Amino acid sequence: MNILFATLVDVNSFGERGIYQDLMRELAGPGHNVYVVSPAERRYNRPTEFFSDEAGGILKVRVGNIQKTGKLEKGVSTVLLESQYVGAVKKHLKGIKFDLVIYSTPPITLGKLIRYVKRRDNAVTYLLLKDIFPQNAVDLGFLSQGSLLYRFFRKKERMLYAMSDFIGCMSPANVMYLLEHNREVDGSAVHVCPNSITQVAPADGADKVEIRKRYGIPQDVKVFAYGGNLGKPQCVSFIVSCLRLAQDKGDRFFLICGEGTDAQLLSDYVREELPGNVKLFDMLPMEEYGELLSACDIGLIFLDYRFTIPNFPSRLLSYMAQGLPVLACTDRATDLGDIIAGGGFGWWCWSGEPEAFDRIADEICGMGGDALREMGKRGRKYLEENYLASQAAGVILESVGRASS
Repeated sequence: MNILFATLVDVNSFGERGIYQDLMRELAGPGHNVYVVSPAERRYNRPTEFFSDEAGGILKVRVGNIQKTGKLEKGVSTVLLESQYVGAVKKHLKGIKFDLVIYSTPPITLGKLIRYVKRRDNAVTYLLLKDIFPQNAVDLGFLSQGSLLYRFFRKKERMLYAMSDFIGCMSPANVMYLLEHNREVDGSAVHVCPNSITQVAPADGADKVEIRKRYGIPQDVKVFAYGGNLGKPQCVSFIVSCLRLAQDKGDRFFLICGEGTDAQLLSDYVREELPGNVKLFDMLPMEEYGELLSACDIGLIFLDYRFTIPNFPSRLLSYMAQGLPVLACTDRATDLGDIIAGGGFGWWCWSGEPEAFDRIADEICGMGGDALREMGKRGRKYLEENYLASQAAGVILESVGRASS
């Protein structure tokens, strides 16, 4: 079976780590060839090119700048993307008949590509729903509901759902939201296909003392770690409020590792108020980040309290893989907190109340190391039972099998 995967993620090798790369490696088993269509943003001055990989091939398409750029350029580049992808597939993959097309949101503007391959090859189409746009932009105040731009993107969203034979959602709450707000979608085509990663070896043997010493982290404190984007969805002002409440408490230390449009709020806070228990890092290579996490005690997740859509951040998996219990501060729409608490590997609080975060942090700092490690082991077990890429690949292939029978 030939599989086409279209994404906005910058994929350069099947050997890379990431939720999409891990999934594609699992799909590229005996009898399956996987071809990835991925952007090469203009800033990198790369031409459109195709190159073979051990699992299939990667088509890099020259597009406008999409990440870390202004709203206007990002918007225009995203709208033009589908036509650029179609042109590249016609030119470089014209001799390959695809049996399955997989694509993820963001963006919702891949409809032309999906429709083209579906009609040309009679391919089965599978949407990995990782982002519900434009409603997330409405929640954060970027778009007004009912505006011309909102109606344009909402039409694109519905078209994408309509041409999808199957839709894999990140969690049960995602399934419920999608069906409730899109009555025309066939419920039998929608199911849970969560964020997933390849099985990773636990870091039980990591030398935490040496790692903490190397990174300048105190030894006899509880270390809370956050790694990932620092933009509007994370409500960085809330993170700063939480850190400010804890800055005089010497039994805890906070590592923040990431970049984004609002990262400067954290930098300004650290520079101006000089908290002794906060350390900031830019984005680190995957292996180095994993090593750093192995010396921490708790993983943090932040989502803006205004969200009405049920997000499910993939950074959860990094914490679970390293055996860290998780403290999630989110909106009330997501079922992330229910899953963490129900699995017995963490805590949840509403992200509109920094004092709630501080109370839970107090509770955590009063716990013994053995209790936290036991919670972390439950998290790793939950990961192995629910969030492995091999399991997600099985869900997708089972759907394709149903469509073919």
